[in-house]
This record gives sequence, C-alpha cells and structure tokens, in this order.
Amino acid sequence: MRILVWQWGRFGAGPRLGADFAAGFSSIPGVTGLLSLSTAAEIMRLVPALHCDLPIATYRGPISYLARAATAPVFVPRLARDLRRLAPDLALCAMPGPLDLAMHAALRRAGVPYAVVVHDADTHPGDGYPLQMTLQRMLVRRADAVVVLSDHVRRRLAAQGLLEAKQIIRSVLPPPAIGPLPPVRAHGGPFRLLSFGRLLAYKGLDLLAAALAQVLPETPMMVRVVGQGPESADLAALRRLPGVTVENRWVPEAEIPELLAWADALVLSHREASQSGVAAAALASHRFLLATRVGGLAEQAGDNPAAVLCDVSAESLAAALRHVQTLAPPPSEAGAGASWAASLVADLRNLAREKEGQGSALDPLGPAAPDPR
Repeated sequence: MRILVWQWGRFGAGPRLGADFAAGFSSIPGVTGLLSLSTAAEIMRLVPALHCDLPIATYRGPISYLARAATAPVFVPRLARDLRRLAPDLALCAMPGPLDLAMHAALRRAGVPYAVVVHDADTHPGDGYPLQMTLQRMLVRRADAVVVLSDHVRRRLAAQGLLEAKQIIRSVLPPPAIGPLPPVRAHGGPFRLLSFGRLLAYKGLDLLAAALAQVLPETPMMVRVVGQGPESADLAALRRLPGVTVENRWVPEAEIPELLAWADALVLSHREASQSGVAAAALASHRFLLATRVGGLAEQAGDNPAAVLCDVSAESLAAALRHVQTLAPPPSEAGAGASWAASLVADLRNLAREKEGQGSALDPLGPAAPDPR
C-alpha cells in the first residue's frame, strides 16, 4: 500500500508532522509512506537527508500565495499527472493549509481518495491565518474520511455538522523523532521547567505566572518560557519572577531536541486546547508533563505516569508544580513505537478498499463526493 502524506506549510509543526506520518507509515511492512512538502518548508533546509517525493512550489508570503492560487487551472492538471506517476492508493493531509483545495481537485482528477487530519475544530484566540476555518471546513466536507486526534475535536466537528456521511478515524499524534536525551534531573541542579510554544493568551501564561509566584519563594526552580508572540503584561509578570527567563523568539525545528533535553518537565497552563504537539513531544522524550484539564489534553495524557493534570486555576497549577518535584523520574523505556502507525494504516487500508469497491466517478473540479450537504 502506498500512502501519500501532504502538508504544504512553511514553518512550525505542520511539515514535521507530515514527515513523521510518512516515516511512521514506511515503518509498517508492506506500506510505503510518500511525502509532499512545500519547497519553502523550513524542515527541507534543516534536514537535507529528508526525502520528499513530491516537492511543491507554494508561496513565500501573501502576494505569492494569491499568485499561486490564481494559477490553479494550470497547477491542478500538472499536479494530477504527478499524482498518477506516484500512484498512491490513498492520500492523507497531515494538517490543513491554505492551498489544500487545489490538492483536493488534483486528487479527484487522479482518482485518489484522501483523509484529513483535523487538529483543531475552532481557531484559538490570536492564532491561525485569515479564513483558516472556512478553508478547513471546505476541505473536510470534500474529504473521504476525517482523522481526529481527540474525542473533544470529534464532538466539536459533529456539532458543526461536518461529520455527516464521513468515515471517522480516531488516531493520535505521531511521536516525534527526537533521539535519545539525558534522563530527567541528570543535570544535578534545581528542577527545570519549560513552557514552550506560541506565547498567546489562551496558553494561560497568566495562570503560569500566578502559580510560579506561589511556588518559587519556597522552591527554587529554573524556568524557561520559550516561543513567539506579542509582548504582554503576562510575559512582563513572568520576567519579574526569580529564576524565570522569557525568550520571545521563533524557535526553529532543529532546536526543539535541545530544549527538551534541557527540561525536567514541560508545562501546559492552557485555558483551552484541542491536543498538543508539545505534550506529545514531552511524553515521547520521557519528560514530566503538567497540563490543565481542558479540551483534549487529559485524553492525550491518558494514564501516562509522567503526566500530572490540574484544574484551570493558579492554586491547582501551583499544587501540581510542587507535586511533580516529588515524583521519581519517568521510565525511559520505548513508548508506543509504530503501534499508532499500524492502527492508522489499518483504518486507511479499509478506506482505500471501500473506495476501490465503489469506483470513482467524481467530477475532478466539482464540489466533491460523497458530500450530501
């Protein structure tokens, strides 16, 4: 079976997730994971050995995006020819993006069914790009199947009427390929806490500042808040705390293993969430994870002994910060391995067989099928 994974973003987690999905599929006997990334993807420069089967020239900014979208009548037929050459049995969108409707049209021309991984059913405050959810909903309505990473997202998509007549596949984020890291507390110094990701209000930075203000006077810690976002009163409050540094900057993918190696625990003080790539990275790298019980974070943590959950309050987060420092280091044995990939491949294989049995009489530039809406 040949599964093409596409993700045409330029920066951040999207392209890396695409590569992780494709690599996971290729680890299953009898399965070939094919990969399509943007030629402008950061990971293409940072990982020269990464093999991309279908590199796509997308865009480098708003003007070039509009120019690329305007060339769709020429771009789509050429892309369909490339798809026929690769001959995938099925395609998977690892994370929706602005140009995915062009891929939809090309896949329909080539007679290839596809599924979409939906990470968020709603835009987080201050996050995303213009028309993000409009374009995602258009793509989801046209897809043959929807992959959800939490029941929280599934319920939200159902409430929006997007799952009618769809095959729903429940999966998880693939564990990132981080490599071996030193064990927790191997540094021998004060406990190290890392808050990593976009520095936006919904991440609960105010909760983190208030919780640390309760804990730090009694328990010295080293705390790093690393990511990019607008300057705010919450960041200023964090900077005033002893032992806390705030690094408001873009973090390239190549630096993430170094950040994880530094940390003993990662904290997600979110006020809302679907699921988190940071949580997946923390657990895969055998770090402690502190997270609020919002959205799909509790589902993602499951019964992992390295996860400590708390309520959305400074007092509860402070108690969790105290508690995690009393725990034995998380076990470092291998995690789920390729089990996530085997399960997802089984569901995708069933989808490919179902579509093969139905045949393909789809209008490649039409509204999409099956879509009764």
